[in-house]
Amino acid sequence: MDLDYTADELSFRDEVRAFARRNLPEDIARRVLEHKRLHKEDFVRWQDILAQRGWLTGHWPREYGGLAWTPIQNHIFDEETAAAGSPRLIPFGINMVAPVIMAFGSPWQKEHYLPRIRANKDFWCQGYSEPGAGSDLASLKTRARLVSASDGDHYVVNGQKTWTSLAHYADMIFCLVRTDASVKKQEGISFLLIDMKCPGVSVRPIVLLDEEHVVNEVFFENVKVPARNLVGEQGKGWTYAKYLLGHERTGTAFVGASKRELASLKAIAKRERKGGRPLAEDSRFAARIAAVEIELMALEMTVLRVLSTRGKTPGPEASLLKIRGTEIQQALTALMMEAVGPHALPFDPAAGELDYQNDLHAPEEALMLASHYLQYRKTSIWGGTNEIQRNIIAQMVLGL
Repeated sequence: MDLDYTADELSFRDEVRAFARRNLPEDIARRVLEHKRLHKEDFVRWQDILAQRGWLTGHWPREYGGLAWTPIQNHIFDEETAAAGSPRLIPFGINMVAPVIMAFGSPWQKEHYLPRIRANKDFWCQGYSEPGAGSDLASLKTRARLVSASDGDHYVVNGQKTWTSLAHYADMIFCLVRTDASVKKQEGISFLLIDMKCPGVSVRPIVLLDEEHVVNEVFFENVKVPARNLVGEQGKGWTYAKYLLGHERTGTAFVGASKRELASLKAIAKRERKGGRPLAEDSRFAARIAAVEIELMALEMTVLRVLSTRGKTPGPEASLLKIRGTEIQQALTALMMEAVGPHALPFDPAAGELDYQNDLHAPEEALMLASHYLQYRKTSIWGGTNEIQRNIIAQMVLGL
């Protein structure tokens, strides 16, 4: 693989870098760079800016309103915006349900939902995991019963989803539901698009170790969903779910964000410490930073190789990216915690706000590192646990 950017790619990199410098709101960038709390309006405001430029969905095919960016252009965009301090793009609409609708959706679904996703009109979330169906997703129990009525055929949905990220912000949820309990469990699953404002939908927050509200439980009680919101064929939802999960796992490598965090770690390690030299001058700690940097470089090369095959459904290589990407993210947060030492201990959730008064006598960069560290403990679980990803690689690559 030629690792040097072409002249056109270098020009695109400069364009993205200049755009981010001019248009990324300063308060949002500060929140990201200081690991402060992000709110719905932060994500929406940045994605609105990108949508106006056509860059929210620059990687989409032109037939659906995208710019047909090459994999290298998409990688450059992710890297440069992350370096500038942009929030990660919320993937549920633009990178997860949109490819499923493009591949399997009806003409109406493509005409109705894709323009709204492209214009950042709807905030989506993902309804997969259930209390008894996480890693074994095919065991889900949320039911959808098809009913014929004078006002149109519709599904009646009952059940519960859990660990639903950002459901409290969402306008729409794409859901796996059981439409046939008499067949093999994978064959009785369907893929529904559900309006979160429908009567019978309720959301209950789950507060995690970092004391943040990101994930939720979602309950469905006799929720009526128009039959036209069924994606593809009834009973084929498992096929569509696997297709979507390949796209999700490819996107969890977060190389650009990890590069930004690596730079932050190096800056912390270079600072003077009371009664001692900077940690960067400690050969053992410097070697640990170097080891993570080498792993990150290897991950980036692997991501580029996988992206160069786009057009194909991501296979077991997506599981590899998910494993290594999340392990590197966790290693970086752990090294940051070590670098600030005891300053990371006095964690106050209120420090997540920009106007927080620092009464903890700790360096500003240390205030949210405990929360940041705890937040990244879950990355090896979401999108399918890393243990499950290793099973997928063993089965599909090694034939075990």
